[in-house]
Amino acid sequence: MISRSRLLPGASVAAVAVALAAALLGLAGCGAPGGLARGETAPSVAVQPSPEAVWPSWSGRSPKSPAADTTEHQPPPRPLEGVRVPAGGLGQMSVQDVLEADPRVKQYADRELIHRPGRAGIRPPSLSDLTGDGRPELLVAIDTESGSTVITAYRELRGEVVPILLARGKRVTVEQLGTDLVLRQPCADGGEQAIRYRWNGERMSTASDTKTYAKTPPRSYAKTLPPPSPSPTTSASPSPTPHSSDTAR
Repeated sequence: MISRSRLLPGASVAAVAVALAAALLGLAGCGAPGGLARGETAPSVAVQPSPEAVWPSWSGRSPKSPAADTTEHQPPPRPLEGVRVPAGGLGQMSVQDVLEADPRVKQYADRELIHRPGRAGIRPPSLSDLTGDGRPELLVAIDTESGSTVITAYRELRGEVVPILLARGKRVTVEQLGTDLVLRQPCADGGEQAIRYRWNGERMSTASDTKTYAKTPPRSYAKTLPPPSPSPTTSASPSPTPHSSDTAR
């Protein structure tokens, strides 16, 4: 007769083996956490947009970081007075006329149009959809004599021009990521600050303001360690001179 003390250890081992086999073969009927069940097709992967420079020629570096003038809890922007959007849209308007009607940047309206970096003036205007309604907004950048860049954006609303963004910095690199606008600028400590603007229904507001810090090279301790102490030298004792009596033997 087989005793229970001999049967129980063998039964426990068999139960564990069956449980492990079921887990490995997926016999429980569920996929692994976060995985796919048997016969389930993999979901399609959405293609994420990549940043595209709005003004590729103006993508230099500067030790200053950008500063944004837009803040939350402001009243809705008001349309500019004295200008109307023609039938052809914002792209048919004179950039100088738009700046002249905007009291925030009116002082830059007399700048000349420029087509390459390194000079003060108004860059070629850019049309980009920033609100997601399928209609392009007007992007304007003004490079000043002091080296700073002023960036403004305008949208059309019932035939009127509405300002939706004002930002400035030292030679800011402007990129568009989907319908978002990203302003990148190196900082004085070697890092980079990136301010991301997103349409909130009234204006381009700050969606994120991140800073990446420069990687510090690992400190080398080789130069700080003291030079190794010279190891003590032992002088070899001279061999005894054999006596004449020893040599005779």
